[in-house]
Amino acid sequence: MTASRTADGLAANGSRTEPGALRSARTWERARSIARSCAGQPLPSVPRALADALGHALAEPLLALTDLPPFATAAMDGWAVSGPGPWRLAGAGVLAGQEPLPLGRDTAVPIATGAPVPAGATAVLRHEHGAADTARGRLDDRSPAPVPESQDIRPRGQECRSGEPLLPAGTTVTERVLGLAAAAGYDRLTVHRRPSVELFVLGDELLTRVAPRAGRVRDALGPLLPPWLHACGAELIGRRLIADDLAALREAVLRSPADVVVTTGSTAAGPVDFLHDTLRAVNARLLVDSVAVRPGHPMLLAELPATADGRARRLAGVPGNPLAAVAGLVTLAEPLLSRLGGRHGAEPLRLTAGSALPGHPRDTRLLPVFTAGQEVSPLPFDGPAMLRGLALADGLAVLPPGGAPVDLLELPRR
Repeated sequence: MTASRTADGLAANGSRTEPGALRSARTWERARSIARSCAGQPLPSVPRALADALGHALAEPLLALTDLPPFATAAMDGWAVSGPGPWRLAGAGVLAGQEPLPLGRDTAVPIATGAPVPAGATAVLRHEHGAADTARGRLDDRSPAPVPESQDIRPRGQECRSGEPLLPAGTTVTERVLGLAAAAGYDRLTVHRRPSVELFVLGDELLTRVAPRAGRVRDALGPLLPPWLHACGAELIGRRLIADDLAALREAVLRSPADVVVTTGSTAAGPVDFLHDTLRAVNARLLVDSVAVRPGHPMLLAELPATADGRARRLAGVPGNPLAAVAGLVTLAEPLLSRLGGRHGAEPLRLTAGSALPGHPRDTRLLPVFTAGQEVSPLPFDGPAMLRGLALADGLAVLPPGGAPVDLLELPRR
């Protein structure tokens, strides 16, 4: 429902709007920029135990709390040796977790990978290169060349020194980041709170089980969007199927405690598209009302009235057709959620088209593609209501009006 603007800066339907928001569709790039900037500052930081920090964004740089490794360690199983050899065998051996005694000149001691290297050791002789005569207490070198000094010893601080920056603020905490943080001495991480999201799937025609029948279709977005939103850094606090009813939608939007409400469907001007009426009724401020992108152009972004405790709220409305909804998600919801969660926003990658990619003469087009190296190839079944091409895709090609060059938005992976 597009409304004309009045001289006082309000839309004729009563909704407050950014100047020009309803006069024409936003470009795809401008819509994403508005979605990111309207979030303001990221949500406050909170301390989290390592296991609970997964998926959050670092609120401060990750600094090493120790040298890595914290002491010289053996990189291979074998013997810690002192001098050029042959060596006198001494001691029962050094295992990981033990603190070894110093090693005398021209002596050797068995050592396991990862064990601390004794003081006085000059190298580690690999197990396959040593010939040990336990009866004579002697170790000989059978390697192709003399053992160089420091061979197979990981020196203290080889990876980093205590206090060295390891990762910048804004880095998403992945499993790999958890491993690095633990190795660097952390028990807890300071991260940004994940933005809370409530998902409203709109439509009388939607079924949540069994096959489509009697003019009704299965809800594909209810299963599709929650894990995608989670991959965007959101904490999903609710998912509701709401009938095409203005009063029910208005009440749900008004009472939602979420930082971001995501709605599917009802963004256009059909006979039961009540989202614009709802936003007018709750005195929302429209920031984006239609985007020059295919599929998904009738998407919107709005600021909702704050919660009772003063927290800001936003609403991202995406179309009801599945691929169009995904277009709305990556255009408006993903940049908004990334900013709120303190994440580095993912920027499209510039790639080469392996074959001709069909653009749109006037609008940006988002096209499911398969990537191979630096080349992308289009996939069939790319209509707004289709999911088959998206299911096979590993990215969305971003084609400017008229087509080429090609930027790529990577899709979430599990």
